[in-house]
Amino acid sequence: MRAPSRAEQAEGWRAPGQDAGWLNPIKERFLLRLLVKKELRVRYRGSVLGMVWSYVKPAVQFIVFYIALGVFLQLQRDTPAYAVYLFSGIVVVNLFGEVFGNATRSITGNGALVAKIYLPSQLFPWASMIVALVHFLPQLLVLVVGALLFGWLPSPTAAVAFVLGLVILVVFTMGLGMLTAALNAAFRDVENFVDLIVMVATWLSPVLYRISMVEEAIGGTIWWWLYQLNPLTIVVELFHVAFWRYGPSVVEATASDPSLTMPGEPFGLWWAGLLIAAVTFALGTIVFERSKRRFAQEL
Repeated sequence: MRAPSRAEQAEGWRAPGQDAGWLNPIKERFLLRLLVKKELRVRYRGSVLGMVWSYVKPAVQFIVFYIALGVFLQLQRDTPAYAVYLFSGIVVVNLFGEVFGNATRSITGNGALVAKIYLPSQLFPWASMIVALVHFLPQLLVLVVGALLFGWLPSPTAAVAFVLGLVILVVFTMGLGMLTAALNAAFRDVENFVDLIVMVATWLSPVLYRISMVEEAIGGTIWWWLYQLNPLTIVVELFHVAFWRYGPSVVEATASDPSLTMPGEPFGLWWAGLLIAAVTFALGTIVFERSKRRFAQEL
């Protein structure tokens, strides 16, 4: 097949494989919407409860952790509004796990489309991310209602912390997801490593415990600094600022217990999280762009 001439390209023709690169999700919004609808239909095909599972799964996860840690290990005794503290971290790791895992499998899971027809490959991990955000919204609603019941009120500080945390989380996880999606097309073992990372993510950030406990154990060491620079740690702490830190019970408790504050409060190391997320996204995009021409053959 001959390559299209410049005149034909000017009229809208383009050579096979030529596209807008990382701008494809913006330029091909119609195709992206179709993929998102397809993912949602496939996810709940034959399901009786459908989107209700977006409430059921995090609720069960929260109840298990709250009983095991809050009641049995008495963490709720030392952490005011522990239920809000716990759930604001759970929604972070749930979104991280769903975006990361789904994006990793987005190319192999759509192997029939990738191998048989041409679609910009970037649309698949981006569709997975949007589906994860759809499932995140019910959890966010439950978190807001729970925080309001504990006396929390929205504020500009909370809004900025939430937006920063969400941006860092999505950009960082999409970078990882595109990197692992490209690698998983060639080596299926990658998705198993991703499952391991997602499994331990809850314990590698201050979701179930206070960050002051980590500082007491490893403070002043290189591990403490690495722990603080973990983007998930930064995002979880930003969500704590957004939904937990300025509740009346926490403000009152902070007056007598400074350990309830986070380093560099109120936003801590947000700038480091944003920088790490941007670098990760750039690296993932570069690897994905260089690998996408081989996807059809590898699948």
